[in-house]
Amino acid sequence: MIDLELNGKPITIEWLNEGGLRQAHELLIGRKEHPDVVAARHMSPGARKALSAAGIGWVDETGAAEIVLDFLIVSKSGHPIKAPQKPPRWTPAVLAIAEALLCGGRATVSTMQETTGLSAGSATNALRTLTELGLIDAQARRGRNSARRIPDQDRLLDAYAAAAVSMMPQTALTVGVTWRDPATALAETSQRWSNAGISWAATSTVAASVFAPYLATVTTGEVYVDRKTIAGLDEVAAKADLRPIEGGRLTLRPFPTVTARLLAVVKNGLSLAPWPRVYADLRVVGVRGEEAAEHLRGVIRGR
Repeated sequence: MIDLELNGKPITIEWLNEGGLRQAHELLIGRKEHPDVVAARHMSPGARKALSAAGIGWVDETGAAEIVLDFLIVSKSGHPIKAPQKPPRWTPAVLAIAEALLCGGRATVSTMQETTGLSAGSATNALRTLTELGLIDAQARRGRNSARRIPDQDRLLDAYAAAAVSMMPQTALTVGVTWRDPATALAETSQRWSNAGISWAATSTVAASVFAPYLATVTTGEVYVDRKTIAGLDEVAAKADLRPIEGGRLTLRPFPTVTARLLAVVKNGLSLAPWPRVYADLRVVGVRGEEAAEHLRGVIRGR
């Protein structure tokens, strides 16, 4: 915490790191005394709402700010980040290994190679990168079966989610649906994909409604499929008699990592992407999506 003085008036400021809803909740719940203002790299919509409701000002590195004190009022929209840059050293292989670790995989080269299907070299390099980033700890013993330790699961999840969002494949196809219950309807529709040997997995709000129900209504859906091009996505849509339409309520995307496909689980007739990927995808669906993401994290962790 930093103590400043402005025109003879004291102000306390605290750094909130990434500025997510979880960090804001930890600040509000875990402390009796709160700072006047918090700063972060990019304050999320959920964090902004929670801090404003608690009467705490905030500012982030985009230039956005909302501060209301007895002697100071600041309100700025900031500069939106149009194309977030890929965090340093994160690659699809590193994302895949992080997903596998967050799903409970043992941090050894042999386990990661078996879980992800990556080569021994790729698994080794990915684990080394996560170690250099300070997200896992290396142990003295060396070799394929030497295990590393995850010192802070939440920190790994936050770093993974930020990288996953910034590296989301831009290829996507929206299709029109008239479903009232997306989860049930998708389970029926997607049977045609399964019959055709097409791998798929629901993510975001639809998957969260099965993993950890939170949102009262789910009106849109996202599905990863085993195709990499628009033509391939169009083929998948046609298999289920779905037609591309701008602003459609169902979005088809290529699998972003090998683990998003290999670690998918089946529940209630739905193939679901691994929960860390669902968590990351939820965090970009506005305030309610961010709240649903934190609810999912709590349910998975048994909190």
